Amino acid sequence: MKKHKVLDLFSGIGGFSLGLERTGGFETVAFCEIDNYCQKVLKKHWVDVPMYDDIKELTNDRLKSQGIFPTVITGGFPCQDLSHAKAKSNSKGIGGERSGLVFEIIRLVREIRPEYFILENVSALLAHREFSRLLGEFSQIGNYVVEWHCISASQIGAPHRRDRVWIIGRNTDSNSKSVVSINDEAFRVQKDEGNFGKFWKNQPKFVRVVDGISTRLDRHRLKQLGNSLVPQIPEMIGNAIIEYERKINEHH
Repeated sequence: MKKHKVLDLFSGIGGFSLGLERTGGFETVAFCEIDNYCQKVLKKHWVDVPMYDDIKELTNDRLKSQGIFPTVITGGFPCQDLSHAKAKSNSKGIGGERSGLVFEIIRLVREIRPEYFILENVSALLAHREFSRLLGEFSQIGNYVVEWHCISASQIGAPHRRDRVWIIGRNTDSNSKSVVSINDEAFRVQKDEGNFGKFWKNQPKFVRVVDGISTRLDRHRLKQLGNSLVPQIPEMIGNAIIEYERKINEHH
């Protein structure tokens, strides 16, 4: 089985890459993350994967010059301008300084034309007045079929909700078949309402002052855990892509 090459944008602590790589069909070939603490976490677990820090300076030419040819682009772009509270108070949405960085992802999709892109953000994006604008930007790239799903962690068995919207695009340049779909059956594969412990291990308390580890480190850790995504969902999406491609290949 071929492995897709993943360019992981707004990487955080690697939730996208962790989930996709668990499928066995994806490998991360580059990260782009500006936060220094997150960079340390990524370098610890992906020692040899190139790291870029500013998405505004990342281009397809720069990647190609270093032998990096992604087939998948992922990104959990900033949500600060998209919260429910701000959406109700005429926030700038994807026109804001932080959430507007999604247009850098769109630029890279246009330059690289990967086989797939997978994006994640808060579910408030769906209700925001500029979601249609975002879809319009993708349509202007050309030859991408795009779908979106609101998937919460609880739908795959987690003891917390964490609603997020996942946007999946597939390049139709080489294949005109319908886009891969993530449906309710996929949610049930890993769902275990009776015993969360089998799939979701409980975390100990994060404040560790008695063992000498500073609370400053814990604050950074808590922040990045809060900003991160649930790896099991990109794993589910990755498996759906693998299954989709298997069925396509069977028909050829």
